[in-house]
Amino acid sequence: MDYAAVVGVEIFYAVAVLVLISAGLAVIFGMMRVINLAHGEFLTLGGYAAIVSHQAGVNIYLAMLVVAPLVVAVFGVLVERLIIRWLYGRLINTMLATWGLSLAMMGAMTMIFGNTTTGIATPIAGFTFGRYQLSGYNLFVILMAIVVAVGLYLALKTTRAGLIARGAMQNAEMTSAFGYSPSRVYLITFAAGSALAGLAGGVMAPLVGLNPASGANYIAKAFITVIAGGASVVSGALASAGLFGVISQTFTLLTTPAVGEIALLVVAIILLRLLPTGITGRFFKGRV
Repeated sequence: MDYAAVVGVEIFYAVAVLVLISAGLAVIFGMMRVINLAHGEFLTLGGYAAIVSHQAGVNIYLAMLVVAPLVVAVFGVLVERLIIRWLYGRLINTMLATWGLSLAMMGAMTMIFGNTTTGIATPIAGFTFGRYQLSGYNLFVILMAIVVAVGLYLALKTTRAGLIARGAMQNAEMTSAFGYSPSRVYLITFAAGSALAGLAGGVMAPLVGLNPASGANYIAKAFITVIAGGASVVSGALASAGLFGVISQTFTLLTTPAVGEIALLVVAIILLRLLPTGITGRFFKGRV
């Protein structure tokens, strides 16, 4: 019984990580159809913001949950105004521009922070559960993933701003006719997706050592999760994260982490072959 509970927590943790690292990308790609190849570096920037602010004396929770999202949101505003706004509807150009941004960010972070690995200690200690040791911080990550998913769903489904954003992505001309600026909506949406990436980077910072190339550890999983989820931002990300998290963690526990990563990739390839429009392209149609 104890072992089953530990396995359950580890599986939920794997799903939570996928939800956190893909939420910002789900907003930017799922709603705006902008392929941000610098998404991994946005997460890394959030991690560095949390680490630097905490080392400067800021409470660790404020550093992770407030400073990191704000820093990346402000950076996202600059990126949208200077780069992305000129490339809407030009998919290849957007990919090339954000790939160049990814390389530039990696180089800048290397110049500022060096090529060494840094990090901060987890603020929640582990605890004993029966004969096993559980990480208390893993439970915090699960809680944060739930908060992000529920908050994003409520924001898009029930708030005026969420309805305006969804409308602008579907018909910018109609949104403009109602007196709302599509350009401003795009800016706010991109900033919100960037803030979610920063939040994920801040929350993940105590778990993994951070270096300027850490974005590569996130970008592939985030894109696989979002693309396999389909058009629906929240339900798609949750469905694909749930499937991939269960598969990956199950194989990891039975074999090795490397086999778990391979299993995730194989399942993703099969899923996209069977459901080219994603899970929500076939199921959960019309959901947010």
